[in-house]
Amino acid sequence: MADKRSDGRIYIDGTEIRRCNARAVKLMSLYLNLTPNAITPEMVTEMANSCGFSRERAYAEILAVLCGLDTVGRDRPLFRNYFIPMVRELEPEAFENDPYYRNIRFENRKIGRWELKKMSLEPCEAFVRDDFDVTEHGELIPKLGFFMRRFEYPAILEDGREWMTLLPNETVTTLPAVEKAHGRVLTYGLGLGYFAYMCQRKPEVESVTVVELSQDAATLFEAVILPQFEHPEKVELIVANAVDFAEKTAPTAGYDFIFADIWHDVGDGRELYLKFKSLEPLYPSETEFEYWLEDSIKCYLDEKLW
Repeated sequence: MADKRSDGRIYIDGTEIRRCNARAVKLMSLYLNLTPNAITPEMVTEMANSCGFSRERAYAEILAVLCGLDTVGRDRPLFRNYFIPMVRELEPEAFENDPYYRNIRFENRKIGRWELKKMSLEPCEAFVRDDFDVTEHGELIPKLGFFMRRFEYPAILEDGREWMTLLPNETVTTLPAVEKAHGRVLTYGLGLGYFAYMCQRKPEVESVTVVELSQDAATLFEAVILPQFEHPEKVELIVANAVDFAEKTAPTAGYDFIFADIWHDVGDGRELYLKFKSLEPLYPSETEFEYWLEDSIKCYLDEKLW
């Protein structure tokens, strides 16, 4: 049970929610960075069958134990209120049937420091599946997903380090911006061209301008990915610094919809997000803006949650 005390803070089973939020996020960050493959399909199936659990519940139980939680004792509130709603088994077919996954073919290609290749999530490997959820009481719920079979995804490596990917989370968190895109569209950050590809398919999108910092990434995209678009003539690629372009060129260029996606994750996105937000008054009032991972970034900026 959650209760609000006289000091204005909200507690759940005697523990302040802000402490629970911080602990849950820290545990998930450590698990994803250090041991995302620790759970196997055999472990999940065995626990589900022996305990009568769903695979999601079995996964949550195993994950909690691996994180050092006492799920029936002192850590039961954290397990019940965070881990159970956090974990979801996803169907890989839902992502493999996405138009980009279906229509864009990848071949191993290397240009300069950049390499385009296929990578994979192994069965039961944990991954972030969407932005945070925030409950009415202020509980900050990370969203974790897993597949029961291997899932391949395209990636670009910089000097052998994974830099740009198209994991399920990237499609889920980009599609809301795709749905709103219209007219003359501008996007900061090329990635693997997913946003540009999905936008150029829309009749209501007149053009898509992509601002990308890396010439090597742009060259790789133009050589391998762009020729596979249905309407490559709609897409213009500009190699430039996104912040400079946003300050000096974009405000008077007549864009109808602008999507910023130049950060790697929430952690390095906060300052850039605030910078782009501060530039919005430079644009005509009818210009629409969207920002990748904005909901999660706002959670990190909200001191009440921490």
